[in-house]
Order: sequence, then C-alpha cells, then structure tokens
Amino acid sequence: MSEHFPAPVDLDLRLVQCFTVVAEYQHFGRAAEALHTTQPSLSRQIRRLEQQVGVRLLDRTTRGTRLSEAGEIFLPQAQGLLRAAAEAMARTRAAARPSSITVGYTKGLVITAAVRALRDRDPDAEVHTRLLAWNDSRGALLEHRVDAVVTRLPFPTDRLRVTVLHDEPRVLVVSRDHRLAGRESVTLGDIAGEPIPHVRQSDPLLNAYWRLDPRPDGRPAPDGPLVEALEDKHELIAAGQAVAIGPPLDHATGLHPSLTTVPLRGVEPSQVVLATRSGDRGRLVTAFRKHAEALLTGTHPAGPGPGPGPGPGPGPGPIRTT
Repeated sequence: MSEHFPAPVDLDLRLVQCFTVVAEYQHFGRAAEALHTTQPSLSRQIRRLEQQVGVRLLDRTTRGTRLSEAGEIFLPQAQGLLRAAAEAMARTRAAARPSSITVGYTKGLVITAAVRALRDRDPDAEVHTRLLAWNDSRGALLEHRVDAVVTRLPFPTDRLRVTVLHDEPRVLVVSRDHRLAGRESVTLGDIAGEPIPHVRQSDPLLNAYWRLDPRPDGRPAPDGPLVEALEDKHELIAAGQAVAIGPPLDHATGLHPSLTTVPLRGVEPSQVVLATRSGDRGRLVTAFRKHAEALLTGTHPAGPGPGPGPGPGPGPGPIRTT
C-alpha cells in the first residue's frame, strides 16, 4: 500500500513573522521599525504572504491597520507555526549540544553566583547568559531561546516549573523633585490620586499587579498615560506627570538618573523566581536549579535616593515550587 504524504506547502516563515508583527502593532510604520526594515519593503512582504495564503489578511484604514476576517483566523495559526518552528530548531540544536545551557534574567537581578558555580562545577559546559525584556520570560522559555530564567512574578506559569527564590519589597518610583521624594516610606493612601501609566502590549496580569489595580479597598487605581515601553514610562515620571510602583532597582541596574525610589509600606512584596520548562530534566538545567536555590535567595540591590533605600531582604527563606 502506497504511503500518503501531505501536499507541499509554499509558506515562507519569514513572511509569517512579518504578519504577526504588523498584527501586533496594527501599524505598518511601527511594525517596520520593529523589524528593522522599511515600510514599502514590509508592504511587499505582506502582499507576498497573502499571495501564498490566497486571501487578504490585513485591511488598511485611516487609523492604521487591522486584521481582515481571514487574518483573525490566520493569526493564532501563524503564531503557532512560529512557536513550533522555534521549538523544533531549539530541540534539534540541544540534541547536538547536550552540554550547553542559556540562562536568562531580567533587569535588576544578579545571577552571577549561580552561573559561576555551574561553570566551576562543569568547566566543559557552554554556559551562556541573556538579558531579557521584563515581560519576555515565559516566551523566551517556551520558544527555547533560554533554558532557565531568573525573573519576577507575576506571569502565566502553565507549562513551566517555577521556584520562588526570595521576596523583595515593592517601591514607589518618583521624580527627584516629587513631593514624596526623600520620605522614609509611603503608603497607598499617599498616592491615592497619583496617575500610574499603562504599558501598551503588556500582559493585563502584569499591568494590574504593578499598578496595584484594584486597590485593597476595591477602588480602581488612578488612570494614567498609555506608553509604549518601560523607558517611556520613566520619562513621564521624570517629567512629574506620573508615578509608578516597581522593584527596588538602582541607577546601576536601570533606573533613570532623574528618578528615585521610596519604600512602599502595606503592600505585599514581589517574588523573585527561577523558571524552567516543566518537562525539562536536562543535566545542566537541574544543576543550575540547585545552584540558584542555594545561592540566589539572599539580598537584592538597595534602592537609591536621598532617603533610606528598601535595604536588603530578610535573607534566604523557604524555597517554594509550583
């Protein structure tokens, strides 16, 4: 009996990626900038993809670009194709390089002790590190761009193994000439009317957590400007147009020079965690987990500013795994 194979598919994944970026930004100009290309070139690539698929995927309007009805159907399939392709490549490379690991981390978190311990214990291993965007931890893991991440909750943890390493206080970020700058501490009551920015394209869970929305009494957090990136938020705060709640970063780890932080009382601390793929039991991932649990459970960078910073955490506590 003859075998039946799927019909060949002429679909360029590079064009698929261009489509997903345009769908994300809903604007050809911003998408072209993100892809480091020109708008005319991006338009040609989208037309080629529509020819390959056989339908129109995007509609241009006076306000930007939106998905067509067919594009709405194609988008999740396109995202799935890109994830599957990335995973296939990562698994294949991992099989060819069993002694390689990439450890991700987000701004303000130091992983040096655990990385050094892993290199000392296994000097023949290829141990790489990668700084990730504050909202990219889950995606980087599931797309196999990294094998482990030290980052902060919250983010969706399905398909991941997450271990809490330590707690760290949340702080108020203000301009240096703000009325609250230099205070020993503040409460939510002190900022009841202060606008807090929204970050566009951010996970709603993250936005709500760092805006403390709703507040403990059930009231919504004061609304604030919509910004494209974390750096835009810092510029708004430096100009005195908003405040923010964040982790205890200092100027060496990414705080804008015109900003300072004030300890925030009466708010649950954030949690610094180690995350890996739930099914990953690789030798180097297991070894890094042990080093992280032993060495990354202590203090964090102190906060800057004219008043006392948040100071170190309470020291190593129980390791909690989900």
